[in-house]
Amino acid sequence: MDWIRDHAWETWLVAAVLLGVAEMVSLDLIFAMLAVGCVVGMVAALVGLPALLAVVLAGGSAVGLLAFLRPNLVRALHAGPELRTGPAALIGQPVKVLSALTSGESGRVKIGGDEWTARCYDELDEIEPGERAEVVEIRGATAYVRRM
Repeated sequence: MDWIRDHAWETWLVAAVLLGVAEMVSLDLIFAMLAVGCVVGMVAALVGLPALLAVVLAGGSAVGLLAFLRPNLVRALHAGPELRTGPAALIGQPVKVLSALTSGESGRVKIGGDEWTARCYDELDEIEPGERAEVVEIRGATAYVRRM
């Protein structure tokens, strides 16, 4: 116990490093906030503050970071556009009409580098070859498009 008291800042440093390693495994930012609290305790020990005050400062800063900083960081990390994959990623993509899309009849369109069977999203609409359109919906292997 005397060794810990005599080497308080080293103890705080070891605790911070161990919590940092735990954060690398968990990736939920809880251990990171606790590690920062340990760094505050280490600084308090280096300055020569009493051990009890170092513990209070470390605990207070960790709780404050968990309560106020972590929720904002988690929100920022989870923000951003939703990643769409598969057919859902084609919605809104521009297409080039290769064969006429007439009311109720299928035609061919080029989406990116692939040819798809397509129909007009609005059954009364007609889109001629060479015109630009966009994908509105995918049903099975058929793209439903509308004129841009």
